[in-house]
Amino acid sequence: MHKVHLYNTLSREKEEFTPLEEHKVRLYSCGPTVYNYPHIGNYRAYIFADTLKRVLAYSGYEVKHIMNLTDVDDKTIHNSQKEKKTLKEFTEFYTEEFFKDIASLNILPPTKFTKATDYVDEMVQIIKKLLENRLAYKSDDGSIYFDIRKFPNYGKLSGMVLERQKENASGRIISDEYDKENAQDFALWKAWDEKDGEVFWDTEFGRGRPGWHIECSAMSMKLLGEQIDIHTGGIDLIFPHHENEIAQSEGVTGKQFVKYWAHNEWLLVDGKKMAKSANNFFTLKDITDRGISPVVYRFWLLMASYRTRVNFVWDALEGAETALKRLYGLYTALGTATPPGTGQAGSVHEIYQQKFTEFVTDDLDTPRALTLLWDVIKDGNMSDADKKATILDFDKVLGLGFADLKEEIVPEEVLKLVEERKTAREEKDFTKSDELRAKINEL
Repeated sequence: MHKVHLYNTLSREKEEFTPLEEHKVRLYSCGPTVYNYPHIGNYRAYIFADTLKRVLAYSGYEVKHIMNLTDVDDKTIHNSQKEKKTLKEFTEFYTEEFFKDIASLNILPPTKFTKATDYVDEMVQIIKKLLENRLAYKSDDGSIYFDIRKFPNYGKLSGMVLERQKENASGRIISDEYDKENAQDFALWKAWDEKDGEVFWDTEFGRGRPGWHIECSAMSMKLLGEQIDIHTGGIDLIFPHHENEIAQSEGVTGKQFVKYWAHNEWLLVDGKKMAKSANNFFTLKDITDRGISPVVYRFWLLMASYRTRVNFVWDALEGAETALKRLYGLYTALGTATPPGTGQAGSVHEIYQQKFTEFVTDDLDTPRALTLLWDVIKDGNMSDADKKATILDFDKVLGLGFADLKEEIVPEEVLKLVEERKTAREEKDFTKSDELRAKINEL
């Protein structure tokens, strides 16, 4: 069992990880809202959660990982209505597309995916308890809100201090997503109105549906217990979503909900936040349409710390593609992992493995881990079989797909085009470079 150190958003410090239960980790990740194709920034959060899970497993822990699929909220309802589909058929399409995408990124599936619509009874029970504890109240229209002023620790994750708010702290909001600067009472249960159409549940609260925030509390508590070790998500979820999760969960149990909160930083595009209006909104399909493997995107993200803002530009991704293809080429050139005539597979190099473990358990330092990968390949004192065994060991964490590579002979024609494209890029003739890329991918 290796010690893992992780930056905890709650304490704002890097801490040594100690699980609630010895050798076991309860891990919860906020998954996608299945109303559209996730953008590449969303996938940074899922690659980060996957890397963390792989590091924990590599360090000897048994990981129980739950990831939710938000299949009922404002967006899923309104978009399904636009497409004239039932909520179920609409969300199932995007759920399947998400599963295909994570497979292409070498993201290991969690222990269980949970759909919010399967846990409405659990949500109702939590809301009932919050009403009993006088932390929630019913409004005139039948909706139920969490009273943030009744929860003394509200703001402990995000640093939001209620006393500094002016008129907004006593207000309330029914929409799932709202102004990141305003602390307001948030909806736990939304009374049915015409805009919801056929999406509702008949409960003791009357006809309605859950608010977005309560969904994660219900699913995590049902499957992982009242207290969990690690909760992951993008930094954009700290407030209000994760802050609200803490309030409603701890408001019910009186126990600390999550021991370690782990968040990945923003992914910017051309130095700006992604937005369709800014014409800088990219999905995984935009990457594959350029003939670039999704694993290249994973590799590019691993080149930076998950806690560093990264700026997505196509040139950087193409540079990562060149580097990864070179790694793949050097790996396959090592031949089979069994030295000829010995009948024995190679062994993982102990010193390199120790260094790799030291790096990845230090708050997932994947940039240094990747540098070590290059060092292994270049090491003139190691046998090819040992190199391959060591790389495959590292790839249990990196997830770059080395085990799936097949030895291939690259045709002379392709090598010639690669050189021509390199020259075109050096001369900044990007039109020619794109044409050559298309030819290379064709061949």
